[in-house]
Amino acid sequence: MTLKEQITEDMKTAMRAKDSERLGTIRLLLAALKQKEVDERIDLDDTMVVAIVDKLVKQRKDSVTAFTQGGRIDLADKEATEIKVLEVYLPQRMSGEEVTTAVKAIVAELGAKGPGDMGKVMGTVKAQLAGKADMGQVSAAVKAALSGA
Repeated sequence: MTLKEQITEDMKTAMRAKDSERLGTIRLLLAALKQKEVDERIDLDDTMVVAIVDKLVKQRKDSVTAFTQGGRIDLADKEATEIKVLEVYLPQRMSGEEVTTAVKAIVAELGAKGPGDMGKVMGTVKAQLAGKADMGQVSAAVKAALSGA
């Protein structure tokens, strides 16, 4: 069963259970997936679905930060609940040490030195770690690796 099929089945389960919060979030996710398919005239594979889920989670995290700063805790809680629903569809994330180790290996492999090589390193790192690690954490690890190099 593909990830997209799993999401559709989860939507049906949420409908039967009358779980309106979960159902709303899953419908938003399915709408984003359908939009991508229609816009680009493609069928999404699991990698693309994970990328879209990752993007939606990042948007929700940004919203939580904004709502918390604005004093709207009720809206921040709603976004946090949506994050929990969406994160179910993401693969297990790499730990901080694993990210640092992977980034150091890529920097050594490319022979990158200094902040000027950040773009080259990030391109390779994104290709290898997309969906497996938080890209904010990856970016910080790349900066640290290049500044120490």
